[in-house]
Amino acid sequence: MSKNRLGLWGDRVKAQLANLNVQSLGRVGVLLGGRSGEREISLMSGNGVLQALISKGIDAHAFDTGLRNPTELVNEKFDRVFISLHGRYGEDGTIQGLLELLELPYTGSGVLASALAIDKIATKQIWISNGLSTPEFEELTANSNWHAVAKHLGLPLIVKPAHEGSSLGLTKVKSVEELPTAYELAASLDTKVVAETCIVGDELTCPLVGQGESAEALPVIKIIPPQANYDFHNKYFSDETQYLCPTGLPDEVNERVQELALAAYKALGCRTWGRADVMLDQKTGKPYLLEMNTSPGMTSHSLVPMAAKAAGLEYADLVLWLLLQTMHQKEDANA
Repeated sequence: MSKNRLGLWGDRVKAQLANLNVQSLGRVGVLLGGRSGEREISLMSGNGVLQALISKGIDAHAFDTGLRNPTELVNEKFDRVFISLHGRYGEDGTIQGLLELLELPYTGSGVLASALAIDKIATKQIWISNGLSTPEFEELTANSNWHAVAKHLGLPLIVKPAHEGSSLGLTKVKSVEELPTAYELAASLDTKVVAETCIVGDELTCPLVGQGESAEALPVIKIIPPQANYDFHNKYFSDETQYLCPTGLPDEVNERVQELALAAYKALGCRTWGRADVMLDQKTGKPYLLEMNTSPGMTSHSLVPMAAKAAGLEYADLVLWLLLQTMHQKEDANA
């Protein structure tokens, strides 16, 4: 997105919020916590979202799906919910399916897009079928031929659970001998394990907003973690990780990454918001899609708020705008 278009997006959002009657949003539930390996981060995201909504005059309340049965949502009489859940049982289509049955509008992608995006193998298959670049991969089993895997994907390579986020269970494998241990770690967290070619270069992420043809890419962010290791700790708790927005890369490179991320978002059928993680090959300059996050983090270290701020939108305004998108779901259902 050009600087001019970026400013226009921020201006449009602020114009919508300026005319918003917050009482029209009714009673709002913020779904947080959950039961996935990312529970701790979800609590951080959700509490940030909750405080932002309250600061805007919204009648918002926390609902921890890890401590309460989600069917209790019926008793809360929420008019809509903001999903601040990450990983399984929150970002994988399951809670979205329940909310659809309850006819309760919610933030983020629907059932199918959420289920597809949480599955790294299904995601890659869709991207490849759409001609979008993503590292070569193989699904691993306990009986995989490790030498054949290394020959196909090259070394180093990445092994990770197919349904986990935040780098949980991820290993950078530098030798064939390390593959069985890497597989066992990933398999301890998931029934499906994927190995992919390791792309060496700049680590980038691109937030996305909107739906269908009106979807737009926000500014690209360059991530520089300590020792080039963007693990769970360095993602959420380290002050050593650097984030560059603008990236310092040539405009044409940023635009190429944005175009790829936007195509990836549309191919999966995502809506409201998302974030595509991308690697920029240092040898060829070609961007490669890693994964799509359909319920991005909203912590103090999170990247969508950072990109939105570059577009002129503060955290609380971003949260309110995301919640506002649930109004359209009711309009669509009644059309």
